[in-house]
Amino acid sequence: MAHVKRSDHPDPVTEPRHQIRALYTDSTITVYQAYSPEIGLAAARDGRFPTVWQRNRMTWIKPSFLWMMYRCGWGTKEGQEHVLAVEITREGFEWALQHACLSHYEHGLHTDRNTWRRQLKRAPARVQWDPERDLYLQPLPQRSLQLGLAGEAARLYADEWIISIADVTPLARMIHAHVQVGELEAAQQLLPRERPYPVSDEVLTHLRR
Repeated sequence: MAHVKRSDHPDPVTEPRHQIRALYTDSTITVYQAYSPEIGLAAARDGRFPTVWQRNRMTWIKPSFLWMMYRCGWGTKEGQEHVLAVEITREGFEWALQHACLSHYEHGLHTDRNTWRRQLKRAPARVQWDPERDLYLQPLPQRSLQLGLAGEAARLYADEWIISIADVTPLARMIHAHVQVGELEAAQQLLPRERPYPVSDEVLTHLRR
């Protein structure tokens, strides 16, 4: 299947390999997660996660809508039937970036494996870069950020950073339906307008493999 290019989607030729792209405003950024009905419906209804959502477990947030679609199969995978768009403060998101550790050991970046393991154990957030996806959910050369939150970061995310939670499962299914019948322009128009997120070179270097 051919890659479908959008004007606001990463260009495989000119875009940096590692770049955070997201839907954001001056004060907030939207990230995506997918949950079972028990969590997803309650979170969207109340604007916060229900008590069944465990703050002592790591939770992964994704700024890329299409990467989330790849992960949850357009909201069809068991336990991921409800796709949530979680709007959080940029202040909180950037705190997590600054306190994050890469989820894997990188020779030349970390002094040694033991040092990396200690950093990873202490870090309240961890970063993983995975191939960005096109409308067919095929991998692109660019890498998409996943941010894992644990301990302090997970609690701050759930209790302080969230501005709003919306169930965007109907949107996901609508875009998927257009893709299935080859209506790619219609699908493109419905995608969230993700742009390069402004982070300093220092922070991006810290996060980049």
